[in-house]
Amino acid sequence: MTVALDELVAAMDALLEPARFRDYCPNGLQVAGRPSVAKLACAVTANQSVLDAAVAWGADALLVHHGYFWRGEDQRVVGMKRRRLATLLGNELSLIAYHLPLDAHPAVGNNAELGRHLGIVDIEPLHRDASDGVGSIGNLAEPLTAGALAERLALLTHREPLHIGEAAATLRRVAWCTGAAQGYIDAAAAAGADAYITGEVSEPTVHSAREQGVQFFAAGHHATERYGVQALGQLMAERFGLAFTFLDCDNPA
Repeated sequence: MTVALDELVAAMDALLEPARFRDYCPNGLQVAGRPSVAKLACAVTANQSVLDAAVAWGADALLVHHGYFWRGEDQRVVGMKRRRLATLLGNELSLIAYHLPLDAHPAVGNNAELGRHLGIVDIEPLHRDASDGVGSIGNLAEPLTAGALAERLALLTHREPLHIGEAAATLRRVAWCTGAAQGYIDAAAAAGADAYITGEVSEPTVHSAREQGVQFFAAGHHATERYGVQALGQLMAERFGLAFTFLDCDNPA
């Protein structure tokens, strides 16, 4: 089956409501390709290896979390950017990207999916006063030690997380935000979290974790953001009867 590109994008826009967010990039259709879609690929980031894999698979559209045209980037179409755009335009491959709207969605978002995979329940927004905020907090279905949570993260993400804290510490309440959200550790501590999970770490994060008694886990930016885009892509594929695949790439960050 096929769906019009505009109809597919409209369905995603209606679900994710990108107009609610003040983002660092355009959300939705970033590069227009063929006017209809029968094969939808998805990936975390629209890097060159993913573009090449999408073309080889015969995709009509590529759905990603990290697309192009970020605020403050060089606007010239040269070098890496030229090669990427040439691949998309030369193969009539559409690029669809959702950044903060995909992080935040309560059903198919990156945070919702990571929480579901980790068995976290009673989930609430980490920032209660921000309607467009990202980040979540909830309870483990059963208390775990920090060491056991690290093992669960390693099995899920296929990489060893960086853990700041004590392996024997007992965890009940966990806050998390996928990607580069290490700065939310203070909000996690203020909300009473025993642990905070994100993708990346900065030098001040270590001190915040130790001094506030929060077990901190950096489980990888790419690794923690694999799941939302797959959930969204699968939902759209089922709704419109499309062929669907997830294209992963090796990224240790």
